[in-house]
Amino acid sequence: MRRLKPTFALTILAAAGLAGCATSSLDMAPDSPDRPWQPQTDAAGAIVPGPASASTSASAHGYQLPANPALAAVPPPPALLPSHAYGLAELIDLAESENPLTRIAWNDARNAALAAGIAKSAYLPQLSVAAMGQYAGAQGPNSSLLGDSSASGSGHGATSVLSLQWLLFDFGGRAARVEAASQGSVVANIGFTAVHQQVIFDVSVAFYAYQAARARIVTTRQGLDNADAILAAAQARYKHGIGTVIEVAQANQNRAQAKLALVQAQGAESNSYLALISAMGISPLSKPVIAEMPARTLPSPANDSIERIVSDAIARRPDVLSAYAAERINLAKVKSAESEFMPKVFLSANGAYNTGSSSISAVPGIGQQLPTVNLSGGRYGGSVIVGVTIPLYDGGLRSAVLAQARNDADSASTRLARSREEAVRQIVTAQNALQTSLAAHAAARDLLAAAQTTYDAAFDAYKHGVGSVTDALLAQNQLLAANNADSDSYSGALSAAAALALATGSVDSIPAQSAWQ
Repeated sequence: MRRLKPTFALTILAAAGLAGCATSSLDMAPDSPDRPWQPQTDAAGAIVPGPASASTSASAHGYQLPANPALAAVPPPPALLPSHAYGLAELIDLAESENPLTRIAWNDARNAALAAGIAKSAYLPQLSVAAMGQYAGAQGPNSSLLGDSSASGSGHGATSVLSLQWLLFDFGGRAARVEAASQGSVVANIGFTAVHQQVIFDVSVAFYAYQAARARIVTTRQGLDNADAILAAAQARYKHGIGTVIEVAQANQNRAQAKLALVQAQGAESNSYLALISAMGISPLSKPVIAEMPARTLPSPANDSIERIVSDAIARRPDVLSAYAAERINLAKVKSAESEFMPKVFLSANGAYNTGSSSISAVPGIGQQLPTVNLSGGRYGGSVIVGVTIPLYDGGLRSAVLAQARNDADSASTRLARSREEAVRQIVTAQNALQTSLAAHAAARDLLAAAQTTYDAAFDAYKHGVGSVTDALLAQNQLLAANNADSDSYSGALSAAAALALATGSVDSIPAQSAWQ
């Protein structure tokens, strides 16, 4: 049997060991699909990669992960004035400075600007320096007719190289890439503005919803007071022998329903407050005092020309502007792909300095020691090359890239047209919603006036014994519904105005409410 050489055997063992290293990492994954994974943690409590913890029973903790103490600290809420009531404009300012989405969009815009700078750096030469050192030594015996001898030699040295690479001309390839990167910065900046517009809109709508919920508490409390008045009247009628037990029971039931409505309104007010805090992007532990929104008369539905609104707004919408910049990016990419078919003129230069020394000694077999030979020296070298590269064949790679770029450019043009059509639809929808909301609020105001008159008459008649408790209860419930409809329609009209402002790209008009006050 032929024995393997030691070097060959070591090679096989090393290969087997490396192959085992790849599959051994499976112990970092859970052992079974139906058993919990219990990771190891370091001294600070952070999960570390590695096999599951052997000291802890998986069944003891189930699927609960270990807590990391470093993550237990809750970020402090922003500094707020406890005695100051914040209006909508102040809440928006706070949201724009504290909302994480605005900072993320800002960082994205900065990165896009840096990408444009990176693309421009292709116009500049590239300089690099390298330093290398080497050492070599040899020693061994020699045999000859004169006898045995030995020799030794060593050498060391260093090489330093400075090189320059400069693309001089590429038929517009770099210019196209710079244009694409610059338009990418425009897209990111537009996205930054769009995020701020969305934050303004979200905070405004949440603010209006909170004000509506707050108004519902007022109306339900008024409804509870009215229910108390009807109950008192029913008890008085029963005490004087002109009422019945059924009337008192109905009045008690009505009061219980009014109390339930108040509790539900208070819960909705708390939820809408948290929704406002969430829209601002600040800590849920924040407790800003929200100012009351003054009730103002809303304008009547107007017959503004939708064509004029669209023509004024479509050119400043972020999505349309972003789609236009994206189209320019893809057109620039087409130019960049076309430039790859053209020659490139480049300049290359380098300079080098080499140093080295060596020593050689030998001991002859006859016993006479030869002197050691020491050699050392250094030299400079350099070159400058101006050349042209001409692409000849690449298996169709450039043609495929160019075809992809043209397809992307066509899709970008289609997206631009699509975004403009979608913008028109959103503007028309928002305008219609605003007109409907204004008309609904006007109708709600008329309904509230009529319901108040009906309730006053029905309650007065019941107190004086000429009306029924059923009529009084019905009128009281209808008055509560009319009050809620009035506050909801007011908030809905303001929200519709905010939606139209967002659709037209002019959210700066939301905080001032100039059209509504």
